[in-house]
Amino acid sequence: MRVGERISLTCTDLDDDGAGVAEAEGHHLHVAGALPGERVAAVIEHLSRRSPVGWARLLDVETPSPARRPPACRAFGACGGCLLQHLAGDAQLAWKRGRLARALAAHPALAALTVEPCVASPRPLGYRNRSKLVAARASGRSDGKLILGAYAPRTHDVVDLAGCRIAQPPLDETATALRAILEEAGVRPYDEQTLTGDLRHVVLRANHAGEVLAVWIVARPLPNEVALARRFRAARPEVIGVVAHENRTRGNAIFADAGGANERILDGAGQIEDRIVLDGRVLRLILSPGAFFQANREVAALAYAAIGRALALTPAERVVDAYCGVGGIALALAPSAAEIIGVESHPGAVADATASAALNGITNVRFVAGDAAPALAALAGAEVVVLNPPRKGCAPEVLREVVRLAPRAVAYLSCDPGTLARDLAALAAHGYRADAVTPFDMLPHTTHVEALAIVSRYVA
Repeated sequence: MRVGERISLTCTDLDDDGAGVAEAEGHHLHVAGALPGERVAAVIEHLSRRSPVGWARLLDVETPSPARRPPACRAFGACGGCLLQHLAGDAQLAWKRGRLARALAAHPALAALTVEPCVASPRPLGYRNRSKLVAARASGRSDGKLILGAYAPRTHDVVDLAGCRIAQPPLDETATALRAILEEAGVRPYDEQTLTGDLRHVVLRANHAGEVLAVWIVARPLPNEVALARRFRAARPEVIGVVAHENRTRGNAIFADAGGANERILDGAGQIEDRIVLDGRVLRLILSPGAFFQANREVAALAYAAIGRALALTPAERVVDAYCGVGGIALALAPSAAEIIGVESHPGAVADATASAALNGITNVRFVAGDAAPALAALAGAEVVVLNPPRKGCAPEVLREVVRLAPRAVAYLSCDPGTLARDLAALAAHGYRADAVTPFDMLPHTTHVEALAIVSRYVA
């Protein structure tokens, strides 16, 4: 087997990035676009020198899987976002359940865990409430038209995302109108190699009512930026505000962490209110330009409600939410508890959470700005702990503090099966175990797996 060789393969599974996996001549080959059970023709593009692993480019599907479907987006296979659009929805749910089960099974302490069926998203398309778009020139040419898109996998080539089907209406239409206005005004996209140009990204967030907050990520102020913002809002009435966020740093981070000091409201509102419905109760959330909130509010509501039902809080209990973000879970649980303490490292998110508590008339929740471990160390105890960490999971010192607090239960909502399994195994070593884990399809057509584990203190 050599690079450049054409080969026929039968795929047996998908890897964690959604590529087909096949065995050939003692090599474990990954083929993007191939599905389990398919016979495909591919060309070898790379072979590892250190292990029998390789990557091949799909040429033709000789025997298609019954689960193969026509992709909904024209950019499928190029933008790298929705890598599973060619796989039937029920097969996606089964694969995500299996991916979670494999991650858990890698730890002997979790061998007896039941993995529940994956909870489907009410909307498989049009669910994503936030679009993060890279500004660039088409085909990378200095004279190309302005596009708003996403980086292609493993490159800095930008793929035009016009027509994206997973974005919540009206985000795609809003982005299309903005692109035309920016192009006509001669706005220059930022070039990360030459450090020239002005516009780096556009972030559009839609709420439950279809209103949109637009954030322009700029390296320096755009010429006539206020007039441009007003023209944009006049063209798209759903846009309630336009904010400029100045990011002069190098690298790929969209937002520069400056506590809001680098933001200017160009026109209209500087934040947006979203709402989620929890078993009939409406929860209102204030979201600032850089705030993190689950991209699929309907699935977020299902997960939050599942946490509440599973914990079955009593009016005398204290809850600590150790990675509370904008306070969604903490505020959802507030009516059932005596006190809830939310901990979040980002001051802007704490401000949003505090404002949302006031907006909902909730008085038994307080939010603390700080890192999780020292904030937990300052507490004497809690009946329940909620963990909703970023993809890297919980730091060991956070888990040590959770164990010290001796809660009766821990609700762990994870966005990465591998770090969830690692952290559940660490908790199991200290007498905490889960009976089941439930995956949620937070981002249909992607390889992302959200999962909820309710961990209880085990008494022998």
